[in-house]
Amino acid sequence: MNRRLLPVALLLLVAPLARISAQTEPASTTPVADQTGAVAPQFTLREAVAGALEENFTLKIQEFSKETAELSVDIADAEYLPDLGLTARTGVNQQAAASSTLDGVTQEGPRQDSSNVSASVTQKVITGGTVTANAVLARSKTNSRNALLNPAYDSDVSLTVSQPLLRGFGSNYNKAAIARAKIGVDRANYDFKSAVLDVVRDVEVAYYNLVFAREQVEVFRFSLQVAQQLLDENQARKETGVATDLDVLQAQVGVANANRSLIEAQGNAKDREDALLDLVGQFQFAQGVGTVGVPEIVLPTVSFDTSYKLARDNWPAYASQLAALEQLGIDVQTAKSNRLPTLNLGGAVGYNATEADASTASQNVWDGDGYSWQVNLSLNVPWGFKEEKARLGQARVAVSREETRLRQIEQTVMVQVRAAVRAVATNQESVRISQLATSLSERQFELEKARFDAGLSIFRRVQESQQDLDTARVNELQARVNLRIALAQLARLETSSLSRFGIVVE
Repeated sequence: MNRRLLPVALLLLVAPLARISAQTEPASTTPVADQTGAVAPQFTLREAVAGALEENFTLKIQEFSKETAELSVDIADAEYLPDLGLTARTGVNQQAAASSTLDGVTQEGPRQDSSNVSASVTQKVITGGTVTANAVLARSKTNSRNALLNPAYDSDVSLTVSQPLLRGFGSNYNKAAIARAKIGVDRANYDFKSAVLDVVRDVEVAYYNLVFAREQVEVFRFSLQVAQQLLDENQARKETGVATDLDVLQAQVGVANANRSLIEAQGNAKDREDALLDLVGQFQFAQGVGTVGVPEIVLPTVSFDTSYKLARDNWPAYASQLAALEQLGIDVQTAKSNRLPTLNLGGAVGYNATEADASTASQNVWDGDGYSWQVNLSLNVPWGFKEEKARLGQARVAVSREETRLRQIEQTVMVQVRAAVRAVATNQESVRISQLATSLSERQFELEKARFDAGLSIFRRVQESQQDLDTARVNELQARVNLRIALAQLARLETSSLSRFGIVVE
């Protein structure tokens, strides 16, 4: 070729290639066509997050844990609700005859028919004591002629009180189960908030990976178009005697490799789509995901100090661990009380009346002269308090263990925030470098193709430069996705992803 015509040929070749290259720049959305060829509606990241909050299995399971924790409070409270009792009994006591039937004389033995109805109310009080009110109405009838009242009705009312004075005394001791259950609700809420943050982060990552996979398909589809164009050109050049059979064969290999890469990328895109659907919905894999895309964002200025403070102040796992320490503190106080001897004070007072009918007996029970009372004091001292001391030791060890775990969480937060901040900075630079690498690879491919058309290069180098361009474009896509994932991870640590998507966790 004439040296004077070479610059003109280069310009004529570079111009169409530049137009083709411009068409492959990463777009904000990746269109997806359904079976009819129509473009599917856009599926935004916000819609994906909203769907996950409604249908995600992990969050559904965590909601059951919250409900269980709330019911535990009701169980603890139920111990201080009144216990109502009602008992009814009837019976006959017939003793043997006074003389044997062999004597020819028989006499009926003593007989007593009795029945009673009793009602009681037992109430545990917050100091650890119990109060029981009891009322009994009894009827007895006998065959004895000496009975003053036959039948006789006995009415009794009584009040019994029992109160521990050492072990088990006090509202703090007796409210321990309720306090632990309420803290358990707080921990369940923290765990639910943590699960929400994890799901939001996972949805973001899955969404960005799907965007990458679909845009990678477009890169390889364009690469296949270029490879097919090069094959067509080489076949045409061979017919004119400019290219060889080897050039055509190499172009055919290039088309086959590009087609294989496209098929693999399409399979990977389907896998990424399923991964997103697994987080967003329940068994909705047949529906597919519409057009996805990531709008351009203004990159925030990240700071370790700011991010670490946000993470430490708002990280649910840290707050849950503090609540766990509070629960263990209650256990220590309970164990301390259990080292005391058992000293119980009890007392009872009652009134009774016996009349010929039930109504009179019930009315006169308060005005009659029948009454009873008692006071008792019981002491129980375990020998050496060995079990109680061991349980206190276990409670204190548990506190030390969880305090150590709290410090471990603090360190974990620090390490993860440091890594996330570095990842954001690193990927920002990676995006800039990959953009430059893509631009340079495009120029290299264009120049190498022009050199080949001018007879100054071999086709193998054209293929290598095309492969380098594909790699550069994929690397740029991956760098953009990695930056998004790094920002999502940092937002998870800061818990700022909740406000970004307008999520309120009770």
